Amino acid sequence: MGVKKMAFAGSWYPGSAEQCRSAIKRYDDDPGAGEDGKILNAPVAGIVPHAGWAYSGKLACRVFSALAHGIRVVDTIILFGVHMHTASPACVLDCTAVDTPLGAIEIDRELTDVLVRRAADAGENLKQLTLDRFPEENTLELQYPFIKYFFPAARIVVCAVPPSDAAQALGIAVVGAAESLGRSLAVIGSTDMTHYGPRFGFEPAGSGQAAFEWVAKENDAAAIKALTAMDEKQIIHQGLSRHNMCCAGAACAAAVAAKEMGAVKGVCLDYASSFDPLQPTADFVGYCSVIFGA
Repeated sequence: MGVKKMAFAGSWYPGSAEQCRSAIKRYDDDPGAGEDGKILNAPVAGIVPHAGWAYSGKLACRVFSALAHGIRVVDTIILFGVHMHTASPACVLDCTAVDTPLGAIEIDRELTDVLVRRAADAGENLKQLTLDRFPEENTLELQYPFIKYFFPAARIVVCAVPPSDAAQALGIAVVGAAESLGRSLAVIGSTDMTHYGPRFGFEPAGSGQAAFEWVAKENDAAAIKALTAMDEKQIIHQGLSRHNMCCAGAACAAAVAAKEMGAVKGVCLDYASSFDPLQPTADFVGYCSVIFGA
């Protein structure tokens, strides 16, 4: 079946085990400006960004750390991601393992097979794609070292989820599949927020500081509101209509799975962007980290 090799190590994130561990320890020791007092006691799922670690590493780390310090032993991580259109087919990675600088993560093939059957029962054709056909995606690979670091014994299931009804169906199906096998899950949805500026063909609020204020306080705030409310319809709607989640399908599937696992609310741990007020550029991206739990 083969091992999926790294494509972004050494560029988007550190390329060696020592560098990855050092970066993750640094992120984990720096709580930053997030809402630490609101971290949930029993988190089961989360939303992470997927820009280069220089921009999003600390935010993603906070979600994985919160999940790892919960009260449950986690057998398998479900990772939802990939940039997709509404008509894109959902798919799941079919291989033996994914590689990271910290060592390989085994694919939970039994759970993958049951998920495919459960999805089919719900009317969704979840395609199993081999190494050479599955998308090469930063949305996924940038999370692998965090998974290996915080959950060294866990296996993984990797899904590409379109922003369509398939997202809700897969969120439900994966929890049912896990329960049928007695698996304890943690679920991750990978998405960045508004991509703003001429490079992205999206600049409805002008440029400079005024544009950043609109993105952070209005556009991305609306997406975060939908995420923390765990409102699957609004998550998809926001992503498609306001362009404030590039992987709304992944985010929706994670929120739905969280509810199926008993989560009742989401909390935004942190928000950031690549906009630099000291050296403003026309193009920038927003990022957030969210956890779901009781």
